[in-house]
Amino acid sequence: MAKLPALPGTSGRRDWRTAFDAIRKLMANGDDTTQVFRIMRALNVGNGPRNYARLIATVEGGRLASEHVELAERFSDRAFVRQFAPGTVGAAYRAFLETTGYSADGLVQVSKIDSEHQVAHPYAWFGRRVRDTHDIWHVLTGYKADESLGEACLVAFSYAQVGGLGWAFIGGAAALKSLSVTRNTLFARAVWEGYRNGRRARWISGEDYLALLAEPIETARARLGIVTPTAYLKAQHVLGAELASYLSARRDPAAIPELAG
Repeated sequence: MAKLPALPGTSGRRDWRTAFDAIRKLMANGDDTTQVFRIMRALNVGNGPRNYARLIATVEGGRLASEHVELAERFSDRAFVRQFAPGTVGAAYRAFLETTGYSADGLVQVSKIDSEHQVAHPYAWFGRRVRDTHDIWHVLTGYKADESLGEACLVAFSYAQVGGLGWAFIGGAAALKSLSVTRNTLFARAVWEGYRNGRRARWISGEDYLALLAEPIETARARLGIVTPTAYLKAQHVLGAELASYLSARRDPAAIPELAG
């Protein structure tokens, strides 16, 4: 695999002080998404070049890099999201947006704290690609986005998929805190399962997402090697909504303006 240089202007050193400050705030409030991007910027040193090199090492990845599509722009277009047939990944993503009130634009705004995501550079484009597909990974894996458990499991899955110490730092911290909060290991076991499932699956960041959205969701999961997260479903059931979401506020669809009316 090709080895590429670091992002120009970066030090190549991890900022542990910032990472620990951000993880403390994130563990106090799981909805403070800004802290996630602070942690990623502080710890994911060298992650961009490695993943970009992996992408362009294939014909399909080279095409995607050459086309340089900004996925947030597509995903924020309601007409684009509405076009997908029932049963497809795109339809499931549409339902996710409708029931959670989340949006691709929301992640873009929060991520602006990370200046590296904003620059005109291939690594930054790949970073935006990972950011913009985060919610689609929720849809594909079945991990809920409005609970601490689901987010921690997807973080572990993401670490297995794209590397980056920041993902491991967040998932590990959430799992460790869960031991004292839930008084059992179900949460932590589900997070570990998320990592194992991420290792088992194909490299999803190399997918053509515009084609993937039109694919039947069960077909896509089978093709990508995404399995049913049994430890997660067990933990979710046994812990219940309160403990599964001990860091985050679960959203009531009736409280989302565009859904309430």
